[in-house]
Amino acid sequence: MDTQKRMIVWLSAALVVGIAAIGAYQVATNGPTELPRKDGTMNLPLDETDQTKGSKTPKVTFVEYSDFQCPACGAYHPLLEAVFAEYKDKISFTYRHFPLPQHQNALAAAYAAEAAGNQGKFWEMADMLFKNQSEWSEVSKPETFFEGYATKLGLDISKYKVDVMSDATKARVERSKKSGELSAIDHTPTFFINGKMAENPRSKEELTALIEYAIAQGTKESEQVK
Repeated sequence: MDTQKRMIVWLSAALVVGIAAIGAYQVATNGPTELPRKDGTMNLPLDETDQTKGSKTPKVTFVEYSDFQCPACGAYHPLLEAVFAEYKDKISFTYRHFPLPQHQNALAAAYAAEAAGNQGKFWEMADMLFKNQSEWSEVSKPETFFEGYATKLGLDISKYKVDVMSDATKARVERSKKSGELSAIDHTPTFFINGKMAENPRSKEELTALIEYAIAQGTKESEQVK
């Protein structure tokens, strides 16, 4: 009986060590599991793969996590465009994809925008998607509409059709969506100003005030460094 007990204890210990070793191997090979931030900071820094327009040396970076099928995002679109037109020499504006699962055509729209971006027309396609949101949002085959927009934009349709289905396009959208999840985003649109999550402005005046404040803070910090 004692021998059996010792055998059971020995096997249990060996099992625990084995599980720990497997866990350590997975961490070493795959890296630690990423957890969402809770401090209101954007998880993924901006880089050259982002869809960004505006100043190359911005005093303020403005990032929108958005969904082309989201009605609220569509409502914000003209407001953001109007303010960006005023501040384009001082700020940069970045669009990041965060297609919501309840929007059946949002992912296809994101692919269409990225495919257009491969031909230098991301922002033009984004504009058409938002302005015509009611036209394609609830249809079973939105791709037909998206190809029509691509034609209106003068894109090479053969290239567009290849790009919209490519793994590279899907990976860019997934990377953006994943970064939103890790930034603790739970709605669209969500805005980040200089890497910090901002409250959604209720008017052009509120948005302008947010940007002016960020510019003033950036100027003040620069002067302190000098």
